[in-house]
Amino acid sequence: MSIVNILAIESSCDETSAAIIQNGIVLSNLIATQQVHEQYGGVVPEMASRAHMQNILPVVDTALKNAGVDKKDIHAVAFTQAPGLIGSLLVGTCFAKGFAQALDLPLIAVHHMQAHVLAHFIDAPKPQFPFLCLTVSGGHTQVVLCKDYLDMQVLGETVDDAAGEAFDKVAKMLGLPYPGGPLVDKLAKEGDARRFPFPVTDMNGYDFSFSGIKTAVLYFLQAQKKKDPDFVANNLKDICASVQYTIVAMLLKKLEKAAAELGIKEIGIAGGVSANSGLRAALTAAGEKNGWTVHIPKFEYCTDNAAMIGITAHYKYLKGQFADLSVTPSARAAWS
Repeated sequence: MSIVNILAIESSCDETSAAIIQNGIVLSNLIATQQVHEQYGGVVPEMASRAHMQNILPVVDTALKNAGVDKKDIHAVAFTQAPGLIGSLLVGTCFAKGFAQALDLPLIAVHHMQAHVLAHFIDAPKPQFPFLCLTVSGGHTQVVLCKDYLDMQVLGETVDDAAGEAFDKVAKMLGLPYPGGPLVDKLAKEGDARRFPFPVTDMNGYDFSFSGIKTAVLYFLQAQKKKDPDFVANNLKDICASVQYTIVAMLLKKLEKAAAELGIKEIGIAGGVSANSGLRAALTAAGEKNGWTVHIPKFEYCTDNAAMIGITAHYKYLKGQFADLSVTPSARAAWS
């Protein structure tokens, strides 16, 4: 097989990332994280796009150098086309187009959520088809049936908030700094997950809803703080553990339902929230109980990164699925 080098770019939100993929192997994977958003308690879209413009050239240059690959040896350019913040996507799209046009290279447009699923195929052991993937991030929560590398079906998804958004908003209620989700996870490790029971929302089919848990926590905290102004400070770890336990329970309930009804034993998780230690532990336990083969990507491939864009582009390259220069980014493009 001849060598095929793909430059991959990820810029869907607030992290600028570039990777070099050679015949499906990650040679380099660079990520520039934007710290400017912390003081605002969330990602500011305009600031994110400006930071991408500052970061993208040095990140791509470093990715090439770390991989030991010259830009003239690149065979295709891949980029995140959707979904995400439109300004951030535009930066990555325009850079990819310019790079490809300058060197007369084919373009490969990648859907961000499909890339999260295919992050499982960066390192061994890799899932066997068909497999189920629970994709959990700040903007999406989905149960995906994967029949082949580029043949996927979304079986269920959130009808309102994503699980990652629920974690971050609960963290904000508790006075934790942004991004709050990882802090909830850290504090939950030392808390009692059964101390404060919160309602588990159940939707029809394989869909999710996380607006209820946010409302329940809000009203709970308001009621408790009326009795004790220091309630949050005195019970922070137990609150975090209880909230995390409830969200994880809702996620696994749908995953177990889909696995049982479809008779699938190959199970994976993907997306930023798949880095959550409570979810990882619960999935591992569920796998042992149900006889699943569980697949969990490395932490570096759970959050937004260009390596997952590159591995998706690798399979699209093999199928000849290229885009032309008229391709445009989309903030909310669906896929299945």
